[in-house]
Amino acid sequence: MDPVRRTPARRPTMKDIAQRAGVSESAVSFALNDRPGVSPATRDRVRRVAEQLGWRPSTAARALSGEGAATVGLVLARPAHTLGVESFFLQLVSGIQEVLARRHLGLLFQVVEDLGEECAIYRRWWAERRVDGLLVVDPRLDDPRPALLDELGLPAVVIGALAPGTPAHSGISTVWADDAGAMASIVDHLYGLGHRRILHIAGLPHLAHTQRRVRSLRAEATRRGLPDVHSISTDYSDTEGAEATRRALAQPRPPTAIVYDNDVLAMAGLAVANELGLAVPGDLSLVAWDDSVLCRSAHPALTALVRDTSSFGRHAAEQLLSLLDGNPAREIQDDLPRLMARASTAPPGS
Repeated sequence: MDPVRRTPARRPTMKDIAQRAGVSESAVSFALNDRPGVSPATRDRVRRVAEQLGWRPSTAARALSGEGAATVGLVLARPAHTLGVESFFLQLVSGIQEVLARRHLGLLFQVVEDLGEECAIYRRWWAERRVDGLLVVDPRLDDPRPALLDELGLPAVVIGALAPGTPAHSGISTVWADDAGAMASIVDHLYGLGHRRILHIAGLPHLAHTQRRVRSLRAEATRRGLPDVHSISTDYSDTEGAEATRRALAQPRPPTAIVYDNDVLAMAGLAVANELGLAVPGDLSLVAWDDSVLCRSAHPALTALVRDTSSFGRHAAEQLLSLLDGNPAREIQDDLPRLMARASTAPPGS
């Protein structure tokens, strides 16, 4: 598919404001910098025009000199309470920062509640010349961000595969791992142990990687003729993970194995199993999607998908630097996560 190419939008300048307001550029400078030399009426008119045009002051001296902001941006649109103990993003940012430091680039990071706020931040950062490029996480179904970034002309790397049908964009690279293949490896492991009732406690349903995992689980279940295999969504928090586990285990035919979409969910599930007096793995097998010190320190240690998340972050940052250096966008498939079988999985009823 040919990349979508658009002419990047042009940032409004003081000259644009001066022409619209019918004043000199020096008057615009005085008004916007709150300096004496213009009347209150002129100051108000200039500020109204600046707001209408979407003008924002540059906050970086490098941008004023035309050298760029020496900063890249990363916005995470997830409920803040779900991030406190999840290790994935900490490791990802660690890898990103390692690469950026080599070029003396800063990382501007912000957490917001939803995608609308994230898009608004992109527009503000662009208008203020805050960042030279962006790292974009959690691709969505019907994701508006690639088209927005293309409109703004901001180089970006999407960490994770875009949803099927998303057009290619000339200034956007992707670095992704095979979620479908990883889920297939989990189902293969559990099926080989003899599990036929498998529950997937997933993350946010609108994320593209969640849907790929859900579809892969369904496909693997259909291929093996397993009717008692399901997915349910959560917000990735321990609270929802525990509640989902508790509901599932209260069913007349509860799952014999549960796959969790992160380590926090899995630890919450292990706590519920202990609370209910269920032996892991004797009564219930548990698998965590991403390995961490939590998985390795649990008793029993949790079977988990292992990958070098810091390396994943490094690869994404390297691709963004490549874009900033003028190289074409690329699609990079990272290493397939490897399932590490530990003491939390065994044949059912063992």
